[in-house]
Amino acid sequence: MNVTRLWQACAVTVTLVKQPQFSGEDVMRNILVALMLAVLPAAGLGAHAVAATSPTAEQQILLKKKQQAEAEARKQAAAKKAADAKKAAEARRKADSKKAADARKAQQARKLADQKKLADKKKQAAARKAQQPGWACEGFLECLFQNQGRPRAGVQRASTRASSASTLASMDETTGEDIDWAPASKYAVGSIIVSTPERALYFVTGPGEARRYSVGVGREGFQWSGTSTIVNKAEWPTWRPPAEMIKREAAKGHMLPAEMAGGPENPLGARAMYIGGKLYRIHGTNSPGSIGTAASSGCIRMMNADVIELYDKVKIGARVYVYQ
Repeated sequence: MNVTRLWQACAVTVTLVKQPQFSGEDVMRNILVALMLAVLPAAGLGAHAVAATSPTAEQQILLKKKQQAEAEARKQAAAKKAADAKKAAEARRKADSKKAADARKAQQARKLADQKKLADKKKQAAARKAQQPGWACEGFLECLFQNQGRPRAGVQRASTRASSASTLASMDETTGEDIDWAPASKYAVGSIIVSTPERALYFVTGPGEARRYSVGVGREGFQWSGTSTIVNKAEWPTWRPPAEMIKREAAKGHMLPAEMAGGPENPLGARAMYIGGKLYRIHGTNSPGSIGTAASSGCIRMMNADVIELYDKVKIGARVYVYQ
């Protein structure tokens, strides 16, 4: 309300009241006129203020468009985020698939290389044999190390060709099978359990699941039990018989070498995994017929195809449990 006009109205009203010639009716009429003159400008100002603070129709349309644009931007950002996440997941899937394919190719390449090495060794052994007289022997170790010492009089030694052929055959023969095995739940995934009575090795693949292989175990007097870990691994390992074995076989007339390079004639076969704190290993063989029997000096023998497969799965530090 305009204060000046209000004071003016009040002054006029007082003046009129003091004039005797005006009746009460005139006085009231003049008071009302004065008040209207004071109030109407103020009311106009208030309406103007309300109009100034209320958005126009055009402003409301612009505000609505802005809100719609912001909502659309949020929607597009969410869609882009979902698309990026989908692309990243697809990229990871392709990378995992490529990694698995590369691993299969590498494994196949190693297998082919092993087969080629065996074939080359066989050719070399046959070439050497062709330059020597053919002899036979009585025992496996004597046949295996026929170049050690002199042959017994009147005893003809056998050719190594049969041994090489059987070793090559063992590269393709496998006994591994995935099974449900309740005891696996007691061991960590990746553990190795050898059951001597069953002539079986179990590789734990999950709770209640394992891959089972047939194995050869120690003969009577050479069986053992215990817990250890895999401390080393070797491909086509060199065989170094323990002094105790060399002495024991020498007493039988079998002269063992101090060392024998890896190859198809090596009794350790294609792979070896060394058990910590023991003289024993889990290894392949050049005598596939011994798998499933108790014929070793304490080591665990496997078919070459099986030991190659297991070698790729087992990590250094894996737990080993041997039960009698």
